[in-house]
Amino acid sequence: MKVVLLAGGFGTRLSEETQNIPKPMVPIGNKPILWHIMKIYSTYGFNDFIILLGYKGYVIKEYFSNYFLHQCDVKIDIQNNSTEIINNEAEPWKVTLVDTGLHTMTGGRLKRIENLIGDERFMLTYGDGVGNVDIAQLVHSHEKHGKAITMTAVQPEGRFGSLKFIGDEQIASFQEKPKGDGSWINGGYFVCEPKVFEYLKDGDSTIFERDPLENMAKDGELFSYKHYGFWKPMDTLRDNKVLNEMWEQGKADWKVWK
Repeated sequence: MKVVLLAGGFGTRLSEETQNIPKPMVPIGNKPILWHIMKIYSTYGFNDFIILLGYKGYVIKEYFSNYFLHQCDVKIDIQNNSTEIINNEAEPWKVTLVDTGLHTMTGGRLKRIENLIGDERFMLTYGDGVGNVDIAQLVHSHEKHGKAITMTAVQPEGRFGSLKFIGDEQIASFQEKPKGDGSWINGGYFVCEPKVFEYLKDGDSTIFERDPLENMAKDGELFSYKHYGFWKPMDTLRDNKVLNEMWEQGKADWKVWK
């Protein structure tokens, strides 16, 4: 099953990092967040990726074109113009990189690769969010209902810490960043049937999260898989800092690989 990654947005809310690189290439540790997302899928045996490029897509092309140089030790013979890979630690990935336009919306990007998907089921996610989503269970949940699409639903953490009271005034304890108000939101890990393409009707201007998903919901074709574990998007510089701190401290809850 192919995994489609949306990686073409401008990342304006993370502009401090995205002036020179696209948002999916912003690092956690010494690896792009895109790499972390791909490792999550690869852990469950999904290694065939289609990456939908847009803003500064050449940076992502360069990264995968020179993956051995980024990932492995190499011996370079300058006089003979030869390069030898000393230790091959590369993942068993097949990566298709598709330029889907600078200003194309998410649904429009997806529509452009309909011919690459054909009549096969596929997975879809964004290039800026990590979580310990059980991909195998997500797929199993999708197979049970057989509808057009399954969306992973998550409960984001609260923005602020909260207080627990004894009576009206005495503070009993602090709770750091509890879950939000109990609502569920789009966590961005999807399993899709080819029928999804029938809902992408407005060309490059189609925003996947609006009419297509809303119409699938109206038609009874949209189901959820509730994820109760860790999930966090990298929307802001602060998010990037938190994710890097988690990685550096060995507390990266999304690291499901060995």
